[in-house]
Amino acid sequence: MKIESGDLVIAVLHSPREKLYGQLSEISTAGIGLRAIELGYFEDWCRAISEGEPHLPMTEQFIPMWRVERLTRDEPTEGAPSLAEQFTKRTGRDLIEF
Repeated sequence: MKIESGDLVIAVLHSPREKLYGQLSEISTAGIGLRAIELGYFEDWCRAISEGEPHLPMTEQFIPMWRVERLTRDEPTEGAPSLAEQFTKRTGRDLIEF
């Protein structure tokens, strides 16, 4: 299956090394557009949202293609739910509407 705009993805970037999680808004030869958070912040972000605490919002970003090392669709694997499923379970909300 092809990764398309609207998909929830994990982007691994280099120079500097970063991992982002969010919704893909565009993909082209120039780069990718994401509404995302740092992947390392995901656990704290879910907790803050579920407890009604202040939290950083997802931000819209454009990443040039030369920085993109890997782009993976957020999908469940054997015995492990996707990050979107984990978000819904922890917060009771749908990540796409958030």
